[in-house]
Amino acid sequence: MLIFIALLNGIVISSARVINGQLSTSVGALHTSLWNHSVGFLFLTPIVALLYWQQLSQLDWLQIPAYSWLGGVFGALFIATSSYVFPRMGALNTSVLIIGGQMCSAVLFDVLSHGGRGQMMQLLGIALITIGIILSTLERNHNDDRLSE
Repeated sequence: MLIFIALLNGIVISSARVINGQLSTSVGALHTSLWNHSVGFLFLTPIVALLYWQQLSQLDWLQIPAYSWLGGVFGALFIATSSYVFPRMGALNTSVLIIGGQMCSAVLFDVLSHGGRGQMMQLLGIALITIGIILSTLERNHNDDRLSE
């Protein structure tokens, strides 16, 4: 069941990126990010209020580590940059590069927490994927330039 939920989440995320990318061509990436987060806030607030009101009312907000708030900042930056890049690079290339970035940070976190043993093959795989996407993008841009001549 968890695998199905994760796959469904991937479909939803890709769909949201495409929709946000299209919106960003009309209103810009930052306005798209604001719109995305405003609608998300309005969607989640009543759900969280109904399901978790008692836990929220008992939460000691001062005990939450300051770095925890960075997740929201990173989420907003992710939506803004994805909205900008998606219509320019396409859904597949952008998604693979985003996943590549996630893999790089995951390997980095593993290196920092486990002393860096056994990550060379993962780093090589990430490098090959990234090089493939760069070459694919360069080839597509080259073909687009030839067609416009």
